[in-house]
Amino acid sequence: MKAIYTAKATAQGGRDSSVQTEDGTIDFDLSIPKSMGGSGGKGANPEQFFAAGYSACFGSALAHVARSHKIDLGDYTVKATVKLGKDEDDMFQLAVVLDSYLPTVDTETGEKLVNEAHEVCPYSRATADNIDVTLNLLLDTDEEE
Repeated sequence: MKAIYTAKATAQGGRDSSVQTEDGTIDFDLSIPKSMGGSGGKGANPEQFFAAGYSACFGSALAHVARSHKIDLGDYTVKATVKLGKDEDDMFQLAVVLDSYLPTVDTETGEKLVNEAHEVCPYSRATADNIDVTLNLLLDTDEEE
């Protein structure tokens, strides 16, 4: 792989510590959520960072695919929900739900764009066959009640 960008971050311990990027743009305290036996403090956690990164990356992949098809996505959003759980072997496992809100396209076009974005998104490619990723398409409806 020919790298076009490199990011470096260091955690000062594990989930109940802090994390900083080498360039200083990220500098956060970390805390363990109460549901995982932690204090539930005000610090962030790795799953939140993963959700933020995946939603931004997938959004960029959607924009890339839409541009290639000359489609205007309008004011679109991607919400990533990251769940941490355990599998049947009692090993920690992630699962992701990506809700892509595409207000300017029809269902068929939206499904095509979301599926193509999933093929090109680096996060999707990195997680392929490793974790469950659910793709949801959210559209505006013109139905009158």
